Amino acid sequence: MRALDYAFRQGWKSLWRARTSTLFAVVAIALALIVLGTLLLVTWNVQRALAQVTTAAEFSAFLEDGATSEQRGAIESAIDQSGAAAGREYVSKTEARTRFRSSSAEMATLVDGLETNPFPASLEVRLLPQAEADGRAAALVRRIGTLPGVEDVRYDREFLAALGAGVTTVSTVGLVLVSVMALAAAVTVAAVVRLGLQARHDEIAIMELVGAPMSFIRGPFVAEGFLQGGMGAVLALLSLMGGYLAARAWWGEALARAFDGTALEFLPIRLCLLLLAGGMVVGSLGGFVASRHAGFTSVSWR
Repeated sequence: MRALDYAFRQGWKSLWRARTSTLFAVVAIALALIVLGTLLLVTWNVQRALAQVTTAAEFSAFLEDGATSEQRGAIESAIDQSGAAAGREYVSKTEARTRFRSSSAEMATLVDGLETNPFPASLEVRLLPQAEADGRAAALVRRIGTLPGVEDVRYDREFLAALGAGVTTVSTVGLVLVSVMALAAAVTVAAVVRLGLQARHDEIAIMELVGAPMSFIRGPFVAEGFLQGGMGAVLALLSLMGGYLAARAWWGEALARAFDGTALEFLPIRLCLLLLAGGMVVGSLGGFVASRHAGFTSVSWR
């Protein structure tokens, strides 16, 4: 406990002595964590939206304009007998046009100027969750697409799967970028800590000569990196919160529509704590790497 208290007191003094260099290290860590935090913030909200949409997954079978009542009846029978549907609803051409006008008021004037109704009639089918899991839903979609009178089939699951794959790809690329930035931040911290090592040249030599424990010699440098990482993480979280509040104030409604009515949320507390811990770990590693030279200073100075 005594060594820990000494390490943090000396680490804080070293930070203050080299405050200009410390600022660069803190900003480097903050930038790496801002990139990671932005990536987490986007993927967190997209995954929430996907989870909400997935619970109400459905597909739409768009009918040909010339589809007969017998063909429509055959399609409805196939849906009912599949055991994969939780319910279905017929949407006429007129109702489809009305829905479009209510959901896209700015485009309503373009539709009103058309002589014919361009929207097809459709059957909207709500799927059972267990049917999606065992493959019956996908089999039903394929079967409906081959029936006479069906012009096209749109399956939400296919779109969601493609979107999920895109999110995974972006996350992977982002994590590689964050790893590179974190390495650069650790190197920056190590360089700043080395400056403190040089400033305490004589003090460390004396401590080694009198047989001071290595925890007292290297501890302040690890603590210095730890403090730099913590400050960088706090700066990153404050920046992320500011960006989140600005985005919600300016584009809140548009983002809610884009996320299918799901309100934009900030990172949960566990992810914020992980970001804070990550900054401290990066800083501590940089401090530890630099402090490894402290144990051999007396040899090199003789």
